[in-house]
Amino acid sequence: MREKTYLNSVKLLIGLALAAPLLQFSPSLRKPLGNAPYQLRTIVIDPGHGGKDPGALGKNGTREKDVVLNIALEVGARIREAYPGVKVIFTRKNDTFVELFERSAIANRNRAQLFISIHANALARPDYYGTETYVMGLHKSQQNLAVARRENAVIQKEANYRDRYEGLDPTSPLTAIMLENYQSAYLSSSLNFASKVESHFKRAARTSHGVKQAGFIVLWQSAMPSVLVETGYLTNAGEEHFLRSSAGQEKLAKAIFSAFEQYKKEVEE
Repeated sequence: MREKTYLNSVKLLIGLALAAPLLQFSPSLRKPLGNAPYQLRTIVIDPGHGGKDPGALGKNGTREKDVVLNIALEVGARIREAYPGVKVIFTRKNDTFVELFERSAIANRNRAQLFISIHANALARPDYYGTETYVMGLHKSQQNLAVARRENAVIQKEANYRDRYEGLDPTSPLTAIMLENYQSAYLSSSLNFASKVESHFKRAARTSHGVKQAGFIVLWQSAMPSVLVETGYLTNAGEEHFLRSSAGQEKLAKAIFSAFEQYKKEVEE
């Protein structure tokens, strides 16, 4: 009986979205109500850097913060034009500095179903060029779970929380297992979208280094499928010229939009 009650508590945790922001808003997790089809309604686009943080710098003075802002705004404009029902939110729309935690917090507060952080790269090797799209590194998954468990523990501060949540123990290993399963679902969706981004970069005749994983803080705290797109290397003269050009920025934005379009159709079906 106690085991049954606890399993019901775990289900309640999902239903009430109390499993921290980590669990709340993934397209692969949320179930449609009744017979209503699932729809991807909210996306957050994050132009990296900004304000006092210029990001990577090209030899000809190109600043990452300017390049990625233009690309991000173009991606958003294309989505809004093609899908008026989709809410597009930017972490910044001008040359403003936004802290890393606030970028993911914007997505979490707005219950976004997809988070795209757009960047440009730099490397000591001037001959290196190409795109790559990152998802949260697997080595961070345990830290993600630790954060979720710590956030869940706040219910212990509520009066009569054991009665209210049917005996749920947010520090229990069973809860941790449940959280870990949901964590893997975000990773799967993130990898799915990331692969589509790189596929469309290839179709746009860009050199792709594929999908990679790393511990980016901006992705770590986001509570939905999330990717960080590196659109090219400003330290490569040819790619710097491409990235700073209107034609280059439009081509990259179109590729990211096409990935979104393909992903949206897939998850909604």
